[in-house]
Amino acid sequence: MNNIKDHENLEKKIVLLRLDLNVPLKDGIIIDETRINKILPVVKFLIDNNSKIVVISHIGRPKGKVAKSLSLKPISKNLEKKINKKIRIINDNILNLKKENLFNDSNEQIVFLENIRFYEAEEKNEYSFAKQLASLGDLFVNDAFSCSHRAHTSVSKITEFLPSFAGLQLNTEINALKKVTTEIKKPVTCVIGGSKISTKIGIIKNLIPKFDNIVIVGGMANNILHFKGNKIGKSIKEENCESIINEIFETSKNHSCKIIFPQDVLVGKNINDISRVKQIDEILDDDLILDIGPSTVNTIKKIIDRSKTVLWNGPAGYFENPNFAKGSIEIAKAITKKREDRSIYSVVGGGDTVALINQIDAIKDFNFVSTAGGAFLEYLEGKELPGIKALK
Repeated sequence: MNNIKDHENLEKKIVLLRLDLNVPLKDGIIIDETRINKILPVVKFLIDNNSKIVVISHIGRPKGKVAKSLSLKPISKNLEKKINKKIRIINDNILNLKKENLFNDSNEQIVFLENIRFYEAEEKNEYSFAKQLASLGDLFVNDAFSCSHRAHTSVSKITEFLPSFAGLQLNTEINALKKVTTEIKKPVTCVIGGSKISTKIGIIKNLIPKFDNIVIVGGMANNILHFKGNKIGKSIKEENCESIINEIFETSKNHSCKIIFPQDVLVGKNINDISRVKQIDEILDDDLILDIGPSTVNTIKKIIDRSKTVLWNGPAGYFENPNFAKGSIEIAKAITKKREDRSIYSVVGGGDTVALINQIDAIKDFNFVSTAGGAFLEYLEGKELPGIKALK
């Protein structure tokens, strides 16, 4: 896989730069700028090398239709301020564009194509659309690891028509995940949350032989509590996953990997409620489990304290309500405390987890923070991602 840094001469080359700028927006205002901040190195590198940059990205899921609320304009304006360069957004239909007409004058260095998902052909990984897109540049750079599990036109098919390279962020992301899964310092712990255990079974099974501890929190833990014969009230639970959970425990026995799940929890009657600590045998029919309890927090902190490597994906509770954010915050603090004396290597991934650590201003306190959700998990599962495969 060629890295864009290895390209001999980028002077005046038109670079089609695939980025993931799918940031959370509310009424056109950007809520979290993490994804924009992470692409600054590749943009500045190309500017310093006098390239012409055509940014290709998406926001939301417009399903092939133009939606004004999903325009990349707020993102382009935000980036404009960060790099102190004028950015023009091209609203013309991509199918009518020509390479020689992309830049208005010799001083213009960066333009945005409007949301690539406004085109139905993007998600179909279409040959003719890829060919037209490729005709707009001299080379292609993928710096959108978080989109690389998608077999979409601007992620994988486009590489059939242009010299293609990995961006700086994509390379950093892969190296960080390799360090966790192949160049491991033991003991290794994985803290994994989220609501669906079935979507993460592949990851858990793949990590069990390599990891010493797998800590299951969040909605996923409710499935385990129920499997173990505990009442979970009206808490979120996935149906028909008994065999999956059984498989997790059986596999862990064969590889001396401990599976840790809550011993106590925080409950409310609804998501906006105050929190109450309950042991797992005290749950009432109208209780909603929304966080891990203090004993569970202490157990996890002790495990992290003994670990040399930690991978974290998925909050421990419904952190949007501060009453149920304590478990996640304590996990974050335990990891960052260990990192202060450089005795741990920590990787965090997934949008919700990143949003949480942003809330407590701890993003700089982890070795690597990935904004990728699906791509992060599929890579850990051992799958070959279409966007990465296409660069090889």
